[in-house]
Amino acid sequence: MKRRNFIQQTSAATAFIGFGGLSSLSFKPSNKKHITILHTNDVHSHIEPFGPEDSRNPNLGGVARRATLIQRIRNENPNTLLLDAGDIFQGTPYFNFYGGELEFKLMSKMKYDAATLGNHDFDNGIAGLYAQLPHAEFNFISSNYDFKNTLLDGHTQKYKVFTKDGVKIGVFGLGIELQGLVNKSLYKETKYLDPIETAQEMSSILKKEKNCDLIICLSHLGYEYSSDKVSDIKLAQATADIDLIIGGHTHTFLDKPRVEINKSGKKVLVNQVGCYGLYLGRIDFYLDDNNENQTTGVSLEV
Repeated sequence: MKRRNFIQQTSAATAFIGFGGLSSLSFKPSNKKHITILHTNDVHSHIEPFGPEDSRNPNLGGVARRATLIQRIRNENPNTLLLDAGDIFQGTPYFNFYGGELEFKLMSKMKYDAATLGNHDFDNGIAGLYAQLPHAEFNFISSNYDFKNTLLDGHTQKYKVFTKDGVKIGVFGLGIELQGLVNKSLYKETKYLDPIETAQEMSSILKKEKNCDLIICLSHLGYEYSSDKVSDIKLAQATADIDLIIGGHTHTFLDKPRVEINKSGKKVLVNQVGCYGLYLGRIDFYLDDNNENQTTGVSLEV
């Protein structure tokens, strides 16, 4: 199968999701395979919606609404992947009391396909994260954390290939450097590997060895910095073969994906949907018989 020669981004307005339902978001060109990518990041243990009295996010968010929206989109297109870009833990008393058990159980109920790890997912230490893994019925994908000599060794994957309607979708994950963000006593002997070198390696494997038609990076590096720190934008510019970077960490809200040019002169989408489960990202890929694609992207309020 041929990979795409271009990505065409079409503008899409943000749709409000409340009791009135979901507005129409995307078109489907004739005779094209349709792959939908749904994604969240930095949910931070927000299980319930914000109340009507909240000054910033009244009546937004909440797992129940997100689950309803996800199911509605899956009913529309069964060829859907649901992904998370990290920082599932920390932020409400639910985490303080249950230690992540509730978050993983609810994500499993919503049938998440994969997640990567954020720095706050280590807030109860390696042992605390390990203890909650039995409640997660989805894959943890972490490519640039070396967990050798820790409890997590062998419990994450460097990449994962999903097949939807004959389209092979390769997913890998990148985490931010933990030193300086997390006490070493919490992440133990975890080694941080260079994210750009890791991304090059993973995307090459997924393209050349696994023959993937789409390659997605789940990133908890952060959207963009004024310094030389590696970010999603720098990652997009410095690598090849990635089609979509789903970001986290900086709580950046994008109402539609940003298009960057990679080092091969091809386009790559970068998206991030804020925090606290207020938004659900949606990217639609439309692929022809050669699996060359067009895309639309939108952020949905929950």
